Amino acid sequence: MQRSSDGRSVVGNPDAKADIDQFIAAASKPAPAASGRGRLIFALDATMSRQPTWDLAQGLQAKMFETAAAHGGLEVQLVYYRGFRECKASRFLSGGKDLGALMTKISVEAGHTQIARVLRHVLDEARRSPVRALIFIGDAMEEKADDLAELAGQAGLLGVKAFIFQEGTDRVVERTFRQIALLSGGAYATFDSGAPQRLAALLSAVAAYASGGWPALEAEARSRGAAADLLLAQMR
Repeated sequence: MQRSSDGRSVVGNPDAKADIDQFIAAASKPAPAASGRGRLIFALDATMSRQPTWDLAQGLQAKMFETAAAHGGLEVQLVYYRGFRECKASRFLSGGKDLGALMTKISVEAGHTQIARVLRHVLDEARRSPVRALIFIGDAMEEKADDLAELAGQAGLLGVKAFIFQEGTDRVVERTFRQIALLSGGAYATFDSGAPQRLAALLSAVAAYASGGWPALEAEARSRGAAADLLLAQMR
């Protein structure tokens, strides 16, 4: 993973655009000492077809922090890709307000998927300090499934469970997304951007796991039901 002169993460193309440099700068100041909160990487496809879902995720992400607060708290890093080999990561943030403010600065751009870059970045982060979960939201996959499977298996060995949420019904994408989740020890689910309650419930369930581990996810299942149950069933 490359780093720019001010130390921020650049996953992929180092020639970032000025507006995105300004966006990332606000979130890339040196992070405080480890807080003891769970760490989660929140990765999204920001290529051209994704604007409605990006807007939806922006509106729902605060629920992750609300759920996590009951289980010890959460730090979330935003990762996204778009355009020509542009893939970037913020520092870890501990509040929905900060994450939401960052997401408002990003617009979608046409480009190919860069899921492998996201997974390699997750590995880099997990080798430095434990990361309990990855959330990835997308609808497409243009890379070699075997390459992604290898990276997902490495993530699982480092203790990072991938929760892969697919919009749409592409069967080729589904097979690969399911495999990433399985090999990491995580879970897969679909959602429809026209029914935001399901995605909100899925995000909350993963936040519970990332902040409090298996007991927190079980507690979420008892109190809220279906989404957490779906994840638990695949992780057992």
